[in-house]
Amino acid sequence: MSKRKPAVSGSFYPGDADELKDMLKELTEQGLARARAFGIISPHAGYVYSGRGAGKIFSRVELPEDIIILAPNHRGMGAEVALWKQGSWLTPLGEVLVNAELGELIKTESELVEEDENAHRFEHSLEVQIPFIQFFKPDFKLVPICILRLNYKETEQLGKAIARAIEKWAKPVLIVASSDMSHYIPAEQAKKMDKLALEKILKLDPEGLFNAVLENNISMCGFIPSAVMLVSAKELGAKSAELVDYRNSGDVTGDYRQVVAYASVLVK
Repeated sequence: MSKRKPAVSGSFYPGDADELKDMLKELTEQGLARARAFGIISPHAGYVYSGRGAGKIFSRVELPEDIIILAPNHRGMGAEVALWKQGSWLTPLGEVLVNAELGELIKTESELVEEDENAHRFEHSLEVQIPFIQFFKPDFKLVPICILRLNYKETEQLGKAIARAIEKWAKPVLIVASSDMSHYIPAEQAKKMDKLALEKILKLDPEGLFNAVLENNISMCGFIPSAVMLVSAKELGAKSAELVDYRNSGDVTGDYRQVVAYASVLVK
């Protein structure tokens, strides 16, 4: 059984368990009413930049036992749709078991999905979501999927396949789409560009999101995972989406000339 060791603990977030818990306590809000959701979008930068946005969404959403995380592949390694099929993922907060059965259901439903651990080895975008979930629900099971490139037709196929697998699983499942928004442009420009993408997300329009990003050259790195999640959520009966948080790196550095922006969205 393979264990995936942390690739970015000590850089994107503290490598020490106590330090990490203290930071998560500061970034999250305790005791909020939690919404039952089909999916969320959560940012994935270093916690100092995007952690408060991620903390807000994970403080607001009901966390079931089974969680699928769809993350973009930044490094270009491995399969187009790479499933880490079995074993566990390690973080400073402990070990998270991979739900091999649910992963197998997804793989059976979609020929796009391949078992491939290489795509995950050094990828930060999936890993950084895990400690937030562990903080609130240490005993959850994970289905990790890393996505490199898909056209819209494939995006829709994968989203529908995940929805069918969840229906067969017949227990609550949350789909987390890991994404940052615009990269390395002035904050005002980022806000305008991101508004075009967020409008489509809030209308539950995955094809609109896909096209808006490509046509307007929006540097949203997880738009494909987000579109896959929206397809699945709609298939499963999602009716609305809510923007829970929007911020950018300038809020931390004070430099708004070149920012990375982050959005947190709840789909219910």
